[in-house]
Amino acid sequence: MNFFRRFSIVLLLGLMLVLGFELGATYELKQLEFERQRLNDLFTPASGSGQTVKTDPEKEVDLTLLWSVWRILNRYYIHPEDLKTNSMVFGAVTGLTQAIGDPYTVFMTPKDSKTFQDALDGTLEGIGAQLDEKDGKITVVAPLKGSPAERAGLNARDTIIAVDGVEIEGLRLEEVVGKIRGPKGTKVKITVLREGKKAPVTVEVTRDSIQVPSVESKVIKSQSGSIGQIILNQFGTESMLEIRKALKDLQSAGLRGIVLDLRFNGGGYLDGAEELASMFLKEGKVVSVVRREGLPEEHMVSGDVVLPEMPLVVLINGGSASASEITAGALQDYKRAKIIGTKSYGKGTVQEVIELPGGSSLRVTTAKWLTPGGQDIAKKGIMPDIVVDRTEADFKAGKDPQLDAAQAWLLKN
Repeated sequence: MNFFRRFSIVLLLGLMLVLGFELGATYELKQLEFERQRLNDLFTPASGSGQTVKTDPEKEVDLTLLWSVWRILNRYYIHPEDLKTNSMVFGAVTGLTQAIGDPYTVFMTPKDSKTFQDALDGTLEGIGAQLDEKDGKITVVAPLKGSPAERAGLNARDTIIAVDGVEIEGLRLEEVVGKIRGPKGTKVKITVLREGKKAPVTVEVTRDSIQVPSVESKVIKSQSGSIGQIILNQFGTESMLEIRKALKDLQSAGLRGIVLDLRFNGGGYLDGAEELASMFLKEGKVVSVVRREGLPEEHMVSGDVVLPEMPLVVLINGGSASASEITAGALQDYKRAKIIGTKSYGKGTVQEVIELPGGSSLRVTTAKWLTPGGQDIAKKGIMPDIVVDRTEADFKAGKDPQLDAAQAWLLKN
């Protein structure tokens, strides 16, 4: 008798535990359904009312699902010590942005935010290559000037397929970047698909601390005359001040013209592109910014022109993107400069970085831009007026046919 009583009590306790879990989960689901129905009732017009109800997205979305999953995990997950709040929140927000399908709209953790800002300021550690996700593939936008990636032979438009022998198919951009980054002095093998090559190419890169010079300038002398070359590696925080100083220094050199070298420049601040174009244009529109609502915003030249008349060539290639394309597109549309090189990357959207609590941030696509002539660069990039390639063999031999073509054009005109 006592045995059956004890067995009954144990069985009853077992049933209570099972029912407790099932009822808890059922309660969450019923709450979810209740909230969904309440919102539907709130925003659905009465039958025959003839009224159109304008919904508020913040009220229309049902976040009960998110909180239900959060509570269930915290209440029932077998290893509660693995439920790290920050990681879970970061993961949820990352999934939220990724679900949009725009590779340029990205949530950045505090660590990612610092790395991003360091890159804009010209200080970073790794292989020194700007990567991008385009058409579901991770591609090299540009190896940075003097970087380990450039020295090892990574090229713009290389498509990465493996890191250290492990395929990356299906991984997000930030996951691939995380695999490529590493301590200074260590090595990483990057396997890429390259235009003109049938078989994959594997490049071994030794990671290093990287200081990227924002602006470089020099005078190229010849018997026919001298030209100035200004190399802008990125649109950083101090870049425009450096360019303005370089232009003024070059003015006294008796030049026949200027080469503005934007090759492998993956972009940066939009206002930097506007200021750069304004140094060469007396008047006109630099770019039109098209947002989700309202008329296009027309960004005009600043009026602070430096060299409005001197012959100008802009060099671009497949690594020229974003702010570089804005500058080249404006100068091309107004016929202020001759564009020489190969087709640019084709990134025609504008991102803004919004700082969030705790040091994290959100890089979000807020607009697309059009050149003064209405060209949507995201669809086809900037096509040069004079197409001149610079092959891998040219790089290895130290030859620069694009710069040679720019020099020849300037000395002839």
